[in-house]
Amino acid sequence: MTFTMNLAGSYTLCPGMTPSIHGHRPVLGHGILGRLLRGQQGALVERTLGQVFTLCAHAHRRTARLALNAAHPRQETPLPIEPPVFLWLETARDHLRSIAMDWPQRQTGREAEPEPLDWLRSCPISLRVVARETQEKQAWDALGQLRHWLEDHLLGEPLDRWFTHHHEPEALGLWCRVHAANLFPAKTLHTWYAMARELVPATRPLDVLDANPAQQFTAMNDMAQAMLGSAHFVQYPTWLGQCAETGPWTRLRYRHKSGTAIPTAWTRLSARWIELLEIAAIQPPGPVEHLPPLLASGAQYLGEGQAIAWCEMARGLLLHWVQLDELGRVQDYRVLAPTEWNFHPDGALAQTLSSLPAHDTQSAWALAAAFDACVACQVSAPAPSEETHA
Repeated sequence: MTFTMNLAGSYTLCPGMTPSIHGHRPVLGHGILGRLLRGQQGALVERTLGQVFTLCAHAHRRTARLALNAAHPRQETPLPIEPPVFLWLETARDHLRSIAMDWPQRQTGREAEPEPLDWLRSCPISLRVVARETQEKQAWDALGQLRHWLEDHLLGEPLDRWFTHHHEPEALGLWCRVHAANLFPAKTLHTWYAMARELVPATRPLDVLDANPAQQFTAMNDMAQAMLGSAHFVQYPTWLGQCAETGPWTRLRYRHKSGTAIPTAWTRLSARWIELLEIAAIQPPGPVEHLPPLLASGAQYLGEGQAIAWCEMARGLLLHWVQLDELGRVQDYRVLAPTEWNFHPDGALAQTLSSLPAHDTQSAWALAAAFDACVACQVSAPAPSEETHA
């Protein structure tokens, strides 16, 4: 099954302009996805979604399984849900791929050159997912190999010791400056550091997840109704009447974390690198230990064949809603992905872009990396004769 770029969508960022973001993903609008999946059931649904959303296919497959199982709770053979280690490993892979391939392009405007990728030559996990781990022990082994590679080849010290000194955004900035000359990820982050600290988008975290089960139940019901209430909601979503953002810095585990620092573009960029290391630091639990609440996922039955499911993945919170018939076949299906929150034409990213000087494409690219679209993204400066409206 092949999907054209027109169906996949793209975004163009226009600094100094209002509106400052143009584009969308056609596959999410006008009921296209629901029609594509109508009549499918079981594993075929998740396979189709994996083909539609190729960049984050693993998260869509997991969320689809959660949604299908919840919507059809009395089925004889529910789809098996992989242990969390698979989600962690694939999220780490997504972060590493973005750092290696997307960040250089968003600093130079060109695809990553072969030479800057030399630092990945000894990386134990493939960025192209040629052969995916199929057993839980394989996934844990791969995560352990990633941890040792990071410690031996990038950090030069154990992860726990590194976190003691460099976990916070400003401390990470100093570490990047010290290691920029000999470590490509540090060089890339250091290039953005001074600029990204001065970019301060408004912060409205998407707080639909909650550690309180009753509050989350209500919020998810409300979210499902919003996804159903308008055909355009999943392309231009709002929460509690406002645009919101989602990413590694808005995880459920940070929901009630106190802090006085004002989130900047640097906060958002550094959160991606920090989460890669946090995932790599996880080790298999002992007999009486519990796994850490690193990435939330789950599902909620809404009645009469309906369910909503969620998964925290590399770019933020992913939501799936499904309506099944009495035989467990899809009648309708809707997806709300992180990109549609973060690249909303009235959101924090758009407002920050509008406030930039018209030809400040470097800041626009830094913001593009901070908010990280999962579709093609480009920056366009106005022609010399073009007026700005910010």
